[in-house]
Amino acid sequence: MNRMIEALAAARIDGTYVRWLNMIAKTPLLIIDDFGLQPLSPDMRLSLLQILEDRFAKGSTIITSQLPVKKWYEYINEPTLADAICDRLTANAHKIELKGESLRSKKLN
Repeated sequence: MNRMIEALAAARIDGTYVRWLNMIAKTPLLIIDDFGLQPLSPDMRLSLLQILEDRFAKGSTIITSQLPVKKWYEYINEPTLADAICDRLTANAHKIELKGESLRSKKLN
């Protein structure tokens, strides 16, 4: 998620923001990894909503997060946008909660 935030911020500056949004909208599968690790700026909240709106019923989106889904509303931290974003993220969603130790530590051994 951090790199996506950085890329979208850079695209706003260099004038390629709409092109980026269109590219993301057309991607068959969007994976947003580590959702909730850093605070969302007001611009990123709006970008996330736009991305999800553009993709709704057109492509699949996978979100991974250490943050429990019940805390996403609080994380987004803007009631109107949180309602809209969470609605689009959870409509027709399949939620899988993993429990136990990290698998990354097992790969290192």
